[in-house]
Amino acid sequence: MEAWRCVRRGYGRCVVGRGRYPMLPHHQKSLGRDWTTPWENLQRCCWNRHISSCMRWPGHYSRAPYPYFSSRHFSLNWRPPCLFESRTPFQYWNWRPDNLSQTSLIHLSSYIMNSEGDEPSSKRRKHQGTIQRHWEYICNHNKDKTKILGDKNVDPKCEDSDNKFDFSVMSYNILSQDLLEDNSHLYRHCRRPVLHWSFRFPNILKEIKHFDADVLCLQEVQEDHYGAEIRPSLESLGYHCEYKMRTGRKPDGCAICFKHSKFSLLSVNPVEFYRRDVPLLDRDNVGLVLLLQPRVPRAASPVVCVANTHLLYNPRRGDIKLTQLAMLLAEISSVAHQKDGSFCPIIMCGDFNSVPGSPLYSFIKEGKLNYEGLAIGKVSGQEQSSRGQRILSIPIWPPNLGISQNCVYEVQQLPKVEKTDSDLTQTELDKTEVLVTAEKLSSNLQHHFSLSSVYSHYFPDTGIPEVTTCHSRSAITVDYIFYSAEKEDVAGQPGAEVALVGGLKLLARLSLLTEQDLWTVNGLPNENNSSDHLPLLAKFRLEL
Repeated sequence: MEAWRCVRRGYGRCVVGRGRYPMLPHHQKSLGRDWTTPWENLQRCCWNRHISSCMRWPGHYSRAPYPYFSSRHFSLNWRPPCLFESRTPFQYWNWRPDNLSQTSLIHLSSYIMNSEGDEPSSKRRKHQGTIQRHWEYICNHNKDKTKILGDKNVDPKCEDSDNKFDFSVMSYNILSQDLLEDNSHLYRHCRRPVLHWSFRFPNILKEIKHFDADVLCLQEVQEDHYGAEIRPSLESLGYHCEYKMRTGRKPDGCAICFKHSKFSLLSVNPVEFYRRDVPLLDRDNVGLVLLLQPRVPRAASPVVCVANTHLLYNPRRGDIKLTQLAMLLAEISSVAHQKDGSFCPIIMCGDFNSVPGSPLYSFIKEGKLNYEGLAIGKVSGQEQSSRGQRILSIPIWPPNLGISQNCVYEVQQLPKVEKTDSDLTQTELDKTEVLVTAEKLSSNLQHHFSLSSVYSHYFPDTGIPEVTTCHSRSAITVDYIFYSAEKEDVAGQPGAEVALVGGLKLLARLSLLTEQDLWTVNGLPNENNSSDHLPLLAKFRLEL
């Protein structure tokens, strides 16, 4: 525009709003009128300061001693800063480029930054493509354990039989739309259209249809989308759906869906981690535990306990995470407990917001944790430094929570009739008090399950970490499928695990990817994968 040329060239006079340009917006009319004199001072300052050589300015124009301007740099509501108004003297003697804010005329990076420039070069938009994942069959030790996804030639030793029940489980954090919009800084690498729910949901549903799992454990399921789209769509595919929304004002929750043709529902057990009477538990995360029975032509068949959760994200609140996990394990213990004192097979899925090898992860797999002297920020492994962090208290949660250090619900012991407190001697009372105090101050956590992870978390040939979530800030593993198992080493197959306990056996798993693999398709979400998490998928066998 002629008005802008006048300003750029530093002309002393430029009449705007008359003759050829009567309809220019008011802020552009005043631009040429009010900035004429200050602009001459700015020119002299720019010449003296060698602004033309400052290449970090996004508005740099190679043949001018000042940044190049165009109308695309300004919004309709933009007003010139007071720094350049005619009534304010221009103090060029104290002027520096860094003294100007992002809303000023000179520093316009926030207006013209392209999405590719927001990320490091390793994370800039790459070619569009599909993620290649394949099945890793683990049941046959003598053959190659991997097969390309979609190959129908299944290992004969993995085929179903009369005394075996095979089923598949998917764990998938589908990314709540509200959480996506509230944390938009995590998705700066994405094209805007791929972040819309109208684009994402068909892709998510397509993945679910493609993998056709018998049991779905979904996290970040937004309540309004669940009622209007997710549940009706899954029910049309033959699933029965159970849902637990987060407490408080949180709009999402966890869902477990299973196929009518494969299972019947015995019980539904939601778990709320918020407790009004426990100040530590002031977060709105939840869990969901189902007891399922396979539909087999037998009078009686074993049952399976399936749990799903999404633990607190905050990396510096490991005390809350451990307590939430203990509450979930206590509910699983109550649901999975059988009359003979044993536990039925257990599958525990979810987003645990903890990395492999962290104390929380080790507690799940090893069944024990001594947390004495452990910093709360070290529990989940997300924080690299424990500087300035307090140590976990002993015990972590108060007695009124009603959960023991063995992660089971405490049963109040009734006093024995034969001998009351009044009959105890003072020495016996002292001994009892010491024992109770020692038990309360124990820093050892335990649980009764033998749990194994479906995934090994590192590629055996290279040692490169597997990744389950990838966005602008990080690419790590936080999602898991744990199952009750007795581990047996597999000769000749590093990283593979075969597990047998109570008839439960891992048959296959859908391979994961590296961070580098995901950035070749521009990370997550992308055009074909519409969550910032990858779906985890495993095939199991239940001995009947």
